[in-house]
Amino acid sequence: MVRANGAVSLRELARVVQTSEVTVRRDVRALEAEGLLDRRHGGAVLPGGFTRESGFPQKSHLATAEKTAIADLAASFVEEGEAVVVGAGTTTQELARRLARVPGLTVVTNSLLVAQALAHANRVEVVMTGGTLRGSNYALVGSGAEQSLHGLRVTRAFLSGSGLTAERGLSTSNMLSASVDRALVQAAAEVVVLADHTKLGTDTMFQTVPTDVITRLVTDEPPSHDDRAATELQALADQGVHISVAGPGVGAGSAAGAVPGSAPGPDQVPQQQRRRDVPPLPGQRRTHGGHHGGQAAAAQSGGGAPTPPPQLRSAGSLGAEPPTARVADLAPRRR
Repeated sequence: MVRANGAVSLRELARVVQTSEVTVRRDVRALEAEGLLDRRHGGAVLPGGFTRESGFPQKSHLATAEKTAIADLAASFVEEGEAVVVGAGTTTQELARRLARVPGLTVVTNSLLVAQALAHANRVEVVMTGGTLRGSNYALVGSGAEQSLHGLRVTRAFLSGSGLTAERGLSTSNMLSASVDRALVQAAAEVVVLADHTKLGTDTMFQTVPTDVITRLVTDEPPSHDDRAATELQALADQGVHISVAGPGVGAGSAAGAVPGSAPGPDQVPQQQRRRDVPPLPGQRRTHGGHHGGQAAAAQSGGGAPTPPPQLRSAGSLGAEPPTARVADLAPRRR
């Protein structure tokens, strides 16, 4: 059961094996002594980093400034009147607080925290999945959540997870959460992953979104000494993922290509200076489920130039404050 689910509660173990929690607790202690699992408060998990997952209170206090900057930038990609899905997580909860300012929006989510953040937003419709409540992250999971997503179609899915690598893509340490996130991805034409630099290069047990399905990664600027995160960012870019980097304290008018020493506002800087959208390398990616259309760039017949991705709107065009961030889309390395 621990191998299948990543974690299990003592109460559930006692129910399945039809014995008392006292007996189960003693047996779990013996299994821990043999190195077969790790005990947690009220339950047990597999030993090692692949299944370790902090609870929501711990996660909510990690990289708070970075998550805020990521949420600001991610919200600027959403247009008035869109329909999107938003998965569970502390970063997506920050995003939901900003989406409350986007009129005419429809948000489908399995997260109670995302729904709560949008509960009093004017002209924002919230659609919740069914399912069983997973208390550690306040998310609805299980077959009920997955079945409620069948036949759904939206423009974008915003997801976070426990780890992100160029080799496996986005992953999480819980099987039920991963299964629902995969169902959310199937409903969307584009997949946007929100992950701060601490998750880059981290691999966890259950794959959620393969790299070739990820349209864009919104992340923060890794510290100069974090070679692992920087290497992973370049590897993701080489595989065709558009990388948007948000940094607190950097004006929205500053971006790759801006003139050093100048401080123009976003309306005064030409679009090509404020952002460099680099299309995926031809032939490296497949379109997700055949629904991306022109979203994932492909080489034109006859060896023409790749079709560029659609231009992104700034938060200022939605009537909101522009994010305190810069966007630096990494180009694939020349080989």
